[in-house]
Amino acid sequence: MGEPTDIALLQGLKNNDEEAFTGIYNRYWQPLYYTAVNVLQQAPLAEDIVQEVFISLWRRRDELEITHLKAYLSKAVKFQVLKTIRDNKADHLFYERLQRITATIIKEDPLLGKEMQAIFTRLAADLPEDCREIFRLSREEGLTYHEIASRLQISVKTVEKKMSFSLKYFRTGLSEVLLLFMLTRIH
Repeated sequence: MGEPTDIALLQGLKNNDEEAFTGIYNRYWQPLYYTAVNVLQQAPLAEDIVQEVFISLWRRRDELEITHLKAYLSKAVKFQVLKTIRDNKADHLFYERLQRITATIIKEDPLLGKEMQAIFTRLAADLPEDCREIFRLSREEGLTYHEIASRLQISVKTVEKKMSFSLKYFRTGLSEVLLLFMLTRIH
């Protein structure tokens, strides 16, 4: 007989069929996990996000109107990833994750990507001058915190503090745009 279609699995899910739910889980957990771990670079956090998405799917099975299961689950995971970043649960690799997310956005929606770049440029311009210079040296010239501290004749702790402030500032300024992007694409 072959594998059931997504439509058949969704219908089973709406009818409280645990086997249909298990079928959905088995079909999609791995690609969803890879999506989350690719951005977060933290396996346990990625696992938690995928579990949250599937728990929500089961709990809300009666009220959800899903037409494209794969797209729905993918957007739900991306939304949870962004929510995790916004909620500061995964802070230490924020800039790298932001680059990956931005690349995805530019690929999926070039106009929104340009808007994000404009917002990022404005946010960078609004940073205090010392933070902006430290951020520029780190991200554009690729200097380490020790090299920045030496060049600017300040302590490494000061560099760390200024970078932390800058990243938090960018995260706050961009999170609403990223969340809006994800929300508009969840069907």
